[in-house]
Amino acid sequence: MTATNPAKHVLIVEDEPDLVQILEYNLNREGYTTASALNGERALELAWAQPRPDIVLLDLMLPDMSGKEVCRRLRANDLTATTPVIMVTAKGEEIDRVIGFEVGADDYLVKPFSVRELILRIKAVMRRGGVEPAAATTPTPAADPALQGGPIRLDVDAHRVWVGDDEVKLTALEFRLLHTFMSRRGRVQTRDRLLADVWGYSPDVTTRTVDTHVKRLRHKLNAGGAWIETVRGVGYRFREKGPDA
Repeated sequence: MTATNPAKHVLIVEDEPDLVQILEYNLNREGYTTASALNGERALELAWAQPRPDIVLLDLMLPDMSGKEVCRRLRANDLTATTPVIMVTAKGEEIDRVIGFEVGADDYLVKPFSVRELILRIKAVMRRGGVEPAAATTPTPAADPALQGGPIRLDVDAHRVWVGDDEVKLTALEFRLLHTFMSRRGRVQTRDRLLADVWGYSPDVTTRTVDTHVKRLRHKLNAGGAWIETVRGVGYRFREKGPDA
């Protein structure tokens, strides 16, 4: 089989050696390089060493610490703050999916799953994060005024965000959430709509996932965070005029 993406490196964090072997074999066939860890401590060592992963497949249940804690530590370190993370777990309850998103996971896959589905999820998440090339060219901020709002400037092609002169590091999900707000400037986005459009998530389930991510996004944007307005009882909106107008 012809390698489709030989430069991309996947870190597999999974405590079942047989499953690790299967994942490595199939990812290598697709052209990815891999590293694996059977516990959280080793996963963090590999994530912060060279070569750093382009994406992490992270089991929720690990022998030494939870996948949630591993994800929190990855997000807290500048080296991996924006590295895409896919939670892979046997747990399928709604609350587990919510927790995965709230600690910063970019996607969630429940065991048992097909290898083909996993590969497609990896490609989709890496595309959203700017790691995989997109199928079509996205307008740059200069060509799309909707991507300039107050002090915030968003470059879709480069997957970069600035507030004033300061660049802000966002995860793939945070970037997609901000892009959604700015491209729909002035229009209220309900939580259900955001869950469906940003997370690809069932809108008939009420969660605090959106609120948690908006809070984190506002904090990272610093002064620019005030441009994301809460519409009580409805959802959120990116302001057309400054918060002091």
